[in-house]
Order: sequence, then structure tokens, then C-alpha cells
Amino acid sequence: MNPKTETEAISTEKSTQLAEEAAQLRIEINASEAGALAPFSPATQEPSQFEEIVDSVTAILGDLPIYVTSFVSEYQRPIITVGLFLSALVTVRVILAMVDAVNDVPLLAPFFEFVGIGYSAWFVYRYLLRASNRQELAQDISALKDQVVGHHPM
Repeated sequence: MNPKTETEAISTEKSTQLAEEAAQLRIEINASEAGALAPFSPATQEPSQFEEIVDSVTAILGDLPIYVTSFVSEYQRPIITVGLFLSALVTVRVILAMVDAVNDVPLLAPFFEFVGIGYSAWFVYRYLLRASNRQELAQDISALKDQVVGHHPM
């Protein structure tokens, strides 16, 4: 068989196959009445696996707000606790990064150490050297504790 006849045979088979597929997909239109259309006949094919997966995913995503709302209402306190813990952790990390950045500035770290030593010396001189000043410090601490915790006489 020569290649030309072989190509013609294949194209004849293809055209026959395409004609059969077109006949299966043909939609009939009834134009006997003005404005009347033939009813649409739904495809009788079963949904593919991909369509089933898409349907299940869209159903889950459609119910997602309900799931999230019920989860948040049930576990509200632990969620708040975890959120506060994570925000405190982030805050500590940011503060440590800022202190590290300040320590990298030349002469600034020794200056802050000098200020800290000076404040400590003033605190010792002001509150810890004399007994009357220690009593004043104890009263100030007690008043602060009462303000924070609340005063409960026993």
C-alpha cells in the first residue's frame, strides 16, 4: 500500500468518526413556532473524578465559615491565650533586636551602663542607707502593691 492511499484511508476513517461524534452531539431546534426553543437535554454522562473532587472541595469551602465560627466560639479562651503568648513573644524579640541595635552604636552602650550605675548609686543613697528611708520605701512598695492587687484587710 502506498503512503498516499494510506493517508486517504486514515482521513476517511477520521472523517467518519468525526461525523458520528457530531451526530451524537447534535441539538435539535424546533422553529415551528416563533420564539419557541427546543428543551435542553442534559448530558447523560456521569461526573468525572475531577468534578467530584471539585464539588467536595466547594462544599467544604462553603461550610468553612460555619466551621470557623463554631471552633472560635468553642475555644475562645485558649485562642486568646495563645494569641497573647505569641504577641508577647514577638514583643520580646523586637525589644531584644532594638537593644542589640542600640548596643552596636559606638559609645552608646558604655553611656547606658554609666547611667545605670549612677541611678543604682542614687537609689542606694536615697532609700537604703538610713532606716527611715527604708521604711518609706517599704510603705511605697506596700501602697503600690495595694493599688495593683487591691486592698483586702484581714
